[in-house]
Amino acid sequence: MELGQKFNTLSLKEYFFYIDNYKKYKNFNTLGLYRSIIENNKLTLDDQIAVRNYAHQTFRKTFDFLQLKDPKTFVDLEYLGRELTKGDEEKIWSDIFTNQQRILNDKKIKHRNFGAYSKHNCGYTDCIWNGIMIRQGSRLAESSIHFDSDNDKYQQKIKAEKRKVDRKNQHLMIKN
Repeated sequence: MELGQKFNTLSLKEYFFYIDNYKKYKNFNTLGLYRSIIENNKLTLDDQIAVRNYAHQTFRKTFDFLQLKDPKTFVDLEYLGRELTKGDEEKIWSDIFTNQQRILNDKKIKHRNFGAYSKHNCGYTDCIWNGIMIRQGSRLAESSIHFDSDNDKYQQKIKAEKRKVDRKNQHLMIKN
């Protein structure tokens, strides 16, 4: 069976029904479910929190992976209904980066070409490349989120050239 409507048009009871029977639907999308909780205008804040908590009972592992796949949606859902200060937001994003690195190491993933990292998102609303699929390491990808462990290939080339010149000039330094 297939879902006959979009998640963001569901009522509270329909959310609970589809979460309970998610295995019956071949086009059930957990990421779409979590995004729709935020986008649904029919639900009150209490209803959104109830749906989120109910979905966590079944999809908690998927939700935890969401901080790697789509960190903005993860933060919006995790702190739904809370007032956050600027310091809180900085701490949350710092924790997200740490958790993303841990998840990548635990799952032995050596790339991030999925989710939010596979599309260009520079933060400018009028950018012509927003939403376009990109390859990791390309010029367009360099304007999105980076980790401290990421290697800058351009700097590596400069350092290699410098070492090459130093090796060639080493005999001159010994003579002087």
